[in-house]
Amino acid sequence: MKSMRFREAVREAIAEEMERDDRVFLMGEEVGQYQGAYKVSEGLLERFGERRVIDTPITEAGFAGIGIGAAMVGLRPIIEFMTWNFSAVAFDQILNNAAKLRQMSGGQLSVPVVFRGPNASARQVGSQHSHAMEHFYVNVPGLKVIAPATPADAKGMLKTAIRDEDPVLYLESETLYSVKGDVPEGEHLVPFGKARIAREGTDCTLISYSRMVHVCLDAAEALAAKGIDCEVIDLRSLRPLDEETIVASLTKTHRAVVAYEGWPYGGVGAEVVDRLQRLAFDELDAPILRVTTMDVPMPYNAKLEQLVIPQAHRIIDAVERVTYRRT
Repeated sequence: MKSMRFREAVREAIAEEMERDDRVFLMGEEVGQYQGAYKVSEGLLERFGERRVIDTPITEAGFAGIGIGAAMVGLRPIIEFMTWNFSAVAFDQILNNAAKLRQMSGGQLSVPVVFRGPNASARQVGSQHSHAMEHFYVNVPGLKVIAPATPADAKGMLKTAIRDEDPVLYLESETLYSVKGDVPEGEHLVPFGKARIAREGTDCTLISYSRMVHVCLDAAEALAAKGIDCEVIDLRSLRPLDEETIVASLTKTHRAVVAYEGWPYGGVGAEVVDRLQRLAFDELDAPILRVTTMDVPMPYNAKLEQLVIPQAHRIIDAVERVTYRRT
């Protein structure tokens, strides 16, 4: 094992795959000369040259389309959005081309492209830069959607994504880039569709992904001091979703809280709740609760922003309600 920051793990995955396969290239805004808006691509231009680390204008629909076309003819593009909020400009390319070309060509075409970049809240970047965009994309058949929470998964899942034959949307939290963790040395691949048990427990299951896994772990520690033992599940793969792990955990604890940064109407959390109540209804001893971003555009004011984003105390309150410690 070696310790590295989340951004370093992402960079190492990209560099290793570019070394392994000369079809892999990186394209996006400020990935080259500026070395990435969040310094994820630092050193890659010098190492691999401008034919494989390509700066683009502010033209998300254009360079997303170039990436899809390049994938169709056999290359392995990594397309970086400076933030996933800007992917809305390229939504048509992702929805109508990347996701559908395999089916529309009768399997003759594949689109092995990775779209990646920072997602969800940061620190005072305003309402137009704070969307949790996974909810828009998990609805689309043909796409795989990944949201790692640790440096080890950041590296292992990105390498898996780059080698996948279908389009993968890889969502990084802006607030996790400096988080450090142990990463296995050598070849490290993490499969899609398999959740991680981040903390074992017996009284309630906390289900989350990306940054909110860390908030759930903080809440679980606080709840342990109150005598409530929570299991924390890191989904990490949103589509495909690991039903087996979440159902097994609910079968053990009989209670669940789903915490995520999206808005409360629909989304990943609603999908998780639906599957749990369909697959394990008889195991439930209380209604499943969700802890989400409040149903408003993100404020710029720092105190209001923290009020809107899910916090540990809101998760604690939800757990106390499903364990009947609070009404």
